[in-house]
Order: sequence, then C-alpha cells, then structure tokens
Amino acid sequence: MNEQAAKVITTLKDRTLTLAVAESLTGGLIGATLTSVPGSSAVFLGGVISYATRLKTDLLDIGAETIRQHTVVSEEVAIAMAAGLQQKTDADWVIAVTGVAGPDPQDGHAPGEVWVCVVGPRTPSVPFVPHVQQFQFEGDREAVRAQTVDAAFGMLLRLVSPV
Repeated sequence: MNEQAAKVITTLKDRTLTLAVAESLTGGLIGATLTSVPGSSAVFLGGVISYATRLKTDLLDIGAETIRQHTVVSEEVAIAMAAGLQQKTDADWVIAVTGVAGPDPQDGHAPGEVWVCVVGPRTPSVPFVPHVQQFQFEGDREAVRAQTVDAAFGMLLRLVSPV
C-alpha cells in the first residue's frame, strides 16, 4: 500500500472531506492507488479518466477552444479538468493531472512534462481556487506516471494539512 495514499485517506477522513480525481496520463493510477487503501470509500468519490482529448471536452466540459489554444498538456487544461470534475461531483477536493508519459513528445511537449492541479476546499464562502504546478519528471512511462501520483498526493496533503 502506498504510504502517501494512506495518509491522504486518513487525513480526509479525519476532516470529513471528499476527493475526486480527473486523470489523463496516469490512466486511473491515482484512483487505483487510493482505492488500495482500506476505508478509502469513506472519502474517495471516484474520478474520470479522460485519456483521449474528446473525453476532456465531453466528460469534463473543457472548451475545445481552450484545448486548441493551449494544448491538453497545459496549466489551463489542468485547471479546467479540476473545475469540470468538481462541478460534476461536488467533491471537497479535486486532483487533476495532464501531461506526457512518453516515450514520444505530444503537441510539442516533451515526455515527463506534467501539470498537476489541486482544487479545494469546496465551500459556499470559498471561491474556486486552483493550485497548479508544472513538473518535468525523468524516466520511462511508468516512472513518470508514478512520480505524477506522488506529486499529486504531496500537493493535496500540503494544502489540506498545512504545516
């Protein structure tokens, strides 16, 4: 079991918060890692694996113009993925990831380029505030995907449990 995933589940459970994920390059790895933790159903609502560009527009309501202007590997698309999923799920927190796992570049973006967006908490008094970070990971596809999962959990934990 992934220690960070266990900490995410415990932390959210302790605060009675929910989580949803919008995944592209990880292809469901974030959700699978979370659900490997016993008790994850108390906080994890589920997610959307929008691997194909069309699913980003169809399932997450990302405007085609946003994708055309910025490509799917961008800060703007990561934010739009998170916003679309939070609106559909009412999750307190949302993680969205998009990028290039490799081995080939995509739309001019090198393998290992990843955007992670964490949004939350969802409350009537707090506006939608995205926290976005770009990463350049090294290694093969599996290494990039694993590093993306770790980075996403790390970002969420820093925001939910600030020191």
